Amino acid sequence: MRVYVSGGGLGFVGGHVVRTLRERGADVRAEFVDLLDGEGLERALRGCDALVHVAALYSYDPADDTALARVNIEGTKTILAAAGRAGVERVVHTSTAGTCGPVAGRAATEADRPPAWELAVPYKRTKLEAERLALAAGAVVVNPTTPVGDGDLRPTPTGAMVRGVVTGRIRGYVPTTGLNVVDVRDVALGHALALEHGRPGERYLLGGADVWLGDLFALIAGIAGTPRPRIRVPCAAARAAARVGLVNRNEVQLARLPMFFSSDKAVRELGYRPGPIEPALERAVRSYGAR
Repeated sequence: MRVYVSGGGLGFVGGHVVRTLRERGADVRAEFVDLLDGEGLERALRGCDALVHVAALYSYDPADDTALARVNIEGTKTILAAAGRAGVERVVHTSTAGTCGPVAGRAATEADRPPAWELAVPYKRTKLEAERLALAAGAVVVNPTTPVGDGDLRPTPTGAMVRGVVTGRIRGYVPTTGLNVVDVRDVALGHALALEHGRPGERYLLGGADVWLGDLFALIAGIAGTPRPRIRVPCAAARAAARVGLVNRNEVQLARLPMFFSSDKAVRELGYRPGPIEPALERAVRSYGAR
């Protein structure tokens, strides 16, 4: 199978997806083409059996609002249209777990949707719209949770969080929130499994372990040998700090509920089997330590 991976495999998740697909025998074409270059994308897609659209802008920076719409929405429209013209029959679209939740009191599933207040966050809003475009086009959609591991050197907001704990820049946390954390290598394998076994028009959460934020920070600090963040910041205090610009308002908006998710559907339908998160966190910590 010849597969085109958008973004040239240059991103954190994309690089691992390219490597995993090649290890599983796919003929991967990972030429970088701008997502708004329809003609260039069509040329890159000619002769391909499948598209894995993993390229996106992952940012909570308010300064990136316009770019998020351009890359995540318009870029998805452009590449889906190019794939149609090139005769590509199978598409896997990389979305985010954030389009499935979170929900209060339990782990969210593919049947859920994010709370209305979170759609004020441009990243989440643009990824939800891109996902709707992909589903309407008959793509298989994968929804990674919070990937960690080696290679996130730019870094993504998740990598910046890990680095912030390692370097001691992060000293506090909101104790009532948490994350579903997953090894980026498991996410990459989940993409391959979705390409092989996923049902068009369906979503598949690719997650690992639900971890309270304080416990996650303690685990990262323990691996790095640095002091753990100990300041417990109430949600109300975090929101007040966001209003006056002391902290990122988009990140605070997303901290109101624990971001916990279930991958049971991917386990059942794709054969997805995520491993422990500690080895991935160790690789992430080593990569930041090496820098």
